[in-house]
Amino acid sequence: MLLLIPLLPLIGFLVNALVGRRLSKPVSGGLAVAAMLGSFAVSAGTAWSVISHHAAVEQTIFTWISSGDLTVPLTFRADNLAVLMILIVTGIGSLIHIYSTGYMHEESDAEYARYFSYLNLFASFMLILVLGASFPVMFVGWEGVGLCSYLLIGFWFRKKSAADAGKKAFVVNRIGDFGFILGMLLIFAVFGTLDFQDVAAAVSSMGRETTLGVITVATLLLFVGATGKSAQIPLYVWLPDAMEGPTPVSALIHAATMVTAGVYLVARCAPLFAMSPDAAITVAWIGGGTAILAAFFALAQN
Repeated sequence: MLLLIPLLPLIGFLVNALVGRRLSKPVSGGLAVAAMLGSFAVSAGTAWSVISHHAAVEQTIFTWISSGDLTVPLTFRADNLAVLMILIVTGIGSLIHIYSTGYMHEESDAEYARYFSYLNLFASFMLILVLGASFPVMFVGWEGVGLCSYLLIGFWFRKKSAADAGKKAFVVNRIGDFGFILGMLLIFAVFGTLDFQDVAAAVSSMGRETTLGVITVATLLLFVGATGKSAQIPLYVWLPDAMEGPTPVSALIHAATMVTAGVYLVARCAPLFAMSPDAAITVAWIGGGTAILAAFFALAQN
């Protein structure tokens, strides 16, 4: 059941990407909207199951990586935090898809289909990010969202400012992703696992002296990744230029999904951050500093 949540938008992407230019606008847009509404319906059913049974829902598709001591199954897990996020992503994402059918109506059939294929792909990767039961599965969605932000921000790529904005978003987010990778590798070196539940269980049994050292470094590295996605100091420079993309894309990136990915990462790693006061206070300072800086920018903006 969980597989359907990211799979439906992925199917919408494949159809529009492969044959969308031969479809009429109502069919192309309707397919993308139907994929998102279907994903929202499955998400709502999953949320009801999790809330009513007071237990997480989990689905393992297959063993993705098996090498030495490292085994990473492609597992999706929906707990209280995940169902909250998937309802936001699919609910607001569906509204943005519906609005886009009218907003993008002036585009050619091929451009119209390309836009909705990117939009569906973005939603699919964001849902993989949220539902991933381990760091590597989350990272697949994390990188996919970064790719789609580049494609959507630079959608009107014939316009130089839009192409440059897409490239800036891509490069700045890759800087943050490097911190994510290093943090993930350090966590595996310490705990021998990359599953979120297993890491949380291991953290609770660790000594305080280990926590203050290794955990602090690992969480700060993960937070570097979060600063890129959530446009925090100093990796915020890509976000103002994101307005070069179509307006619904800006809504999707700014309000609904992408900038919340960093927040979700920190929330998902809450047991790690809770064991490291230094990392937690760093998150607070960076978040507060970004808010103050944004307020100063707003004073001078038209």
